[in-house]
Amino acid sequence: MSWESQRSTDRDPNGIVVFGGTAGSDIADKICAYLELKRARVTLGRFPDGETLVKVEEDVRGKDVFIVQPTCPPVNDNLMELLIFIDCLRRASAKRITAVIPYYGYARQDRKSEGRTPITAKLVANMLTSAGVNRVVTMNLHAYQIQGFFDIPVDHLTAAPVLAKHFMDRKLPNIVLLSPDVGNMKFGSEFASRIGGELAVIYKKRVTSESTVAVNIVGNVKGKNVMMFDDMITTAGTVCEAARLARQHGAVGIYVAATHAVFAGPAIERLAEADFNEIVVTDTIPERPEIRERLKNLTVLSVAHLVGEAIRRIHEHRSVSALFC
Repeated sequence: MSWESQRSTDRDPNGIVVFGGTAGSDIADKICAYLELKRARVTLGRFPDGETLVKVEEDVRGKDVFIVQPTCPPVNDNLMELLIFIDCLRRASAKRITAVIPYYGYARQDRKSEGRTPITAKLVANMLTSAGVNRVVTMNLHAYQIQGFFDIPVDHLTAAPVLAKHFMDRKLPNIVLLSPDVGNMKFGSEFASRIGGELAVIYKKRVTSESTVAVNIVGNVKGKNVMMFDDMITTAGTVCEAARLARQHGAVGIYVAATHAVFAGPAIERLAEADFNEIVVTDTIPERPEIRERLKNLTVLSVAHLVGEAIRRIHEHRSVSALFC
């Protein structure tokens, strides 16, 4: 029996409060619709000198409070707003404060790969904890070990069920799961176990100390529908190069899916020019109007029901991992 069919009818609207930050208002509304709650009121703005203003307009004393705020671009503004939000709720005597961060920014620097560099993923974890958050809910971290940077509980969700269901409903024949690089193989294997299909990987050759080029595909993609899955699409250089190589090797259809649509720098232009049948992302990051105008083959799936169910289970002290069994 799936978790959808086990949903409890017991509601506790007086004990749970859900806020949405500037970047999280859209998905927070969807989460609240799933939970059959009304999004809590807050005033968000700027002081004349540019400082962030947060004023909670609800009584949160003794409540189980959830703040939905992805730390997507503008990263610094959204992160600072989240920290101030947490401090505001702590001083308002909230019983428990959970930061729901669908997209966790500053996650790329999760280790010292060379001298004199920071570990920003750990720094942000320290800042959130120091601000007073009691728990973190996030989705598809860039590196799973970031969970260990926190000394508080972290619920790490995955969008795999949502993305996999979309392609299973499409019922495409002759599927090959193509990994853009060796490091992505684990992520691709997760989808292969859900939707079936063969596995293939891009072989890259290092041309300089800082750049690589895709030179071949290990595996057969000729006459196949190629699917690529990743945690995020940032500049889209890797997936577009992989798509070009797959077409050269005879792929008849190319589909790319990612949890986080960061779409930074030349990403939109590259994706618009690339030969993708479909680009699938989720709503962990709010959609920008210009993206929809440029990318006619873009599909945005909502993960609000997953996050909403996780919030409900946390509030009711039930298993969150059961969502992905």
